[in-house]
Amino acid sequence: MDIGSCIRVQNGSCPKSYITRASCLYEQYIPTQNCISKVSSYVTLPHKKCTCKATLKDANNSIEAVSKIKVKPSEVSTEMELSSLTAISPLDGRYRNKVKDLSCYLSEYGLIYYRTLVEIKWLLKLSQIPEVYEVPKFSNDAQAKLQELIDGFSDADAIQVKNIEKITNHDVKAVEYFLKTKCQEDPEIAQVLEFFHFGCTSEDINNLAHGLMLKEAVNSVILPVMDDLIKAIYSMAKANAYVPMLSRTHGQPATPTTLGKEMIIFAERLNRERQDILQVEILGKFAGAVGNYNAHVVAYPDVNWPHVANQFVNSLGLSFNPHVTQIESHDYMAKLFHSFIRFNNILLDFDKDIWGYISVGYFKQVTKAGEIGSSTMPHKVNPIDFENSEGNLGIANAILDHLSMKLPISRWQRDLTDSTVLRNIGVGLGYSLLAYKSALVGIGKLQVNEAVISKDLDNSWEVLAEPIQTVMRRYGVEEPYEKLKELTRGRAVTKESITEFINRLEIPMEAKTELLKLTPHNYVGVAAQIGGGCMY
Repeated sequence: MDIGSCIRVQNGSCPKSYITRASCLYEQYIPTQNCISKVSSYVTLPHKKCTCKATLKDANNSIEAVSKIKVKPSEVSTEMELSSLTAISPLDGRYRNKVKDLSCYLSEYGLIYYRTLVEIKWLLKLSQIPEVYEVPKFSNDAQAKLQELIDGFSDADAIQVKNIEKITNHDVKAVEYFLKTKCQEDPEIAQVLEFFHFGCTSEDINNLAHGLMLKEAVNSVILPVMDDLIKAIYSMAKANAYVPMLSRTHGQPATPTTLGKEMIIFAERLNRERQDILQVEILGKFAGAVGNYNAHVVAYPDVNWPHVANQFVNSLGLSFNPHVTQIESHDYMAKLFHSFIRFNNILLDFDKDIWGYISVGYFKQVTKAGEIGSSTMPHKVNPIDFENSEGNLGIANAILDHLSMKLPISRWQRDLTDSTVLRNIGVGLGYSLLAYKSALVGIGKLQVNEAVISKDLDNSWEVLAEPIQTVMRRYGVEEPYEKLKELTRGRAVTKESITEFINRLEIPMEAKTELLKLTPHNYVGVAAQIGGGCMY
């Protein structure tokens, strides 16, 4: 079972706080197994804490503060400062604290940061191509200056880019102008300012930025929570491997199982989808206006531009897609988001099953001092965490499904419909993350109520009809199924009636003896071994 976690981003640090690489920490360095997008090279990002600060203000929820509010909603100014109370999206409002780790990656700040990184790395790459002699190799000081623009990228820088965009009405061009402004005082870089964005269409920058945003957000924030969730369910399975439990098929009493076996099914299903997510290659293109390197070849016909683009994309930790139009086709995104949808559907199944087990009393929930389950029924402890997870998984899947279906479709060599849709990647993944965390909280509150589970088994002796008729078949008893159907269907079945039936059977005594040992509690096959992970 490979449920290793990836390198975490600690204390709210941003994409710049670690090495972007194609592997994670799981007992040892295994580059081909534990990280999304397997590639052989990576780019070193600066070791620096993120400077992007949340603009949301915590709402004062105290009773005293609420009681002083006299303003009617209709009187509130539409120019209110953004806060947890005024945010339209719950992800940036009510649930901000639970998903804020994604903000440095999948926000407007993150997009601008990664665009800046790509533009700078491209200029540095041009300086390494001998045929592009107009951009000579930069001195150590100039390289340090360019690297500092990445390392030190701040709120103020992002705001400056947005202010430039107000004039240009073009977000990528605003990044180019920002970099020219930042570098115009450096005598060495100032000589090659026009090589920022050389040969690029906006999508050359954007597709790589989106790829990096996705890769780092998934590896650094989402996969570790997925791993925590899978581990928690594995722990439930192991702890309850030998707890017998009545199965229900079609909602009716069925062959007994163990609680642990039912839990390990979900853990294994989730883990398989997690591994599929790891196998998705994050692709990038860098081939100009319509994917042919047209302008590149006219400017420098002796350069093998496809080879250069391949090297450049790989240097960022992405895989190269050589067959593109103006845009990278986004097929990998569809594959990735569909993997998330499958993971989310399995968790949705888990949430509903746990909700059902709570409703019949198989689980109790640990109460927390001060919490209220119902505004009118003091006795209630509602399964709110699993309900919250279920609801948010629905929203996540709706968005991820639209992304998966829409993004691979673009009219001819490009249309702009993907641009606004791509800005919702963080929404789909944000609701997924929120759901995972809610399920984790819910799991932490569960207590197995073995008394209720045992009572359910005691009242379900009819489930032994299956093994009895199976043994009857072995020894040639005629119409075994029909005889058990007559005994059990629509009738109350007890230990005494089952014992009497077995004693009347014309089968070997040793077979009768074994059948008489059966109870709903011990008729579980190898469920305990499966639940404990000991079968293979």
